[in-house]
Amino acid sequence: MSIKKQYLKNNEACKVTFSLKTDLENVETVRIPGDFNDWDTNCEPMKKLKTGGFTQTMKFNAGNSYQFKYLVNDSEWRNDPEADKYEPNNTGPGQENSVIEL
Repeated sequence: MSIKKQYLKNNEACKVTFSLKTDLENVETVRIPGDFNDWDTNCEPMKKLKTGGFTQTMKFNAGNSYQFKYLVNDSEWRNDPEADKYEPNNTGPGQENSVIEL
């Protein structure tokens, strides 16, 4: 998993590329629900690469932080180990969301 940030010339926006290398067999879809899309579990899936990994680039407003999680095969939630930090969520004790800070 990796997160690459590319700030645009005016520094008001940032393109973020999420990359996920799957270590599991039978991964068909990965989505990125987050507070930036109202945690939409039907959001556009990441692009599946020939290598078996997944990637997606999104544009965000700079100067903000955003919470997200990966949704694998529409059933398994995963955090990104390269997130800038983690914030507790309201789904149960010890449950956290990944956070990117831009």
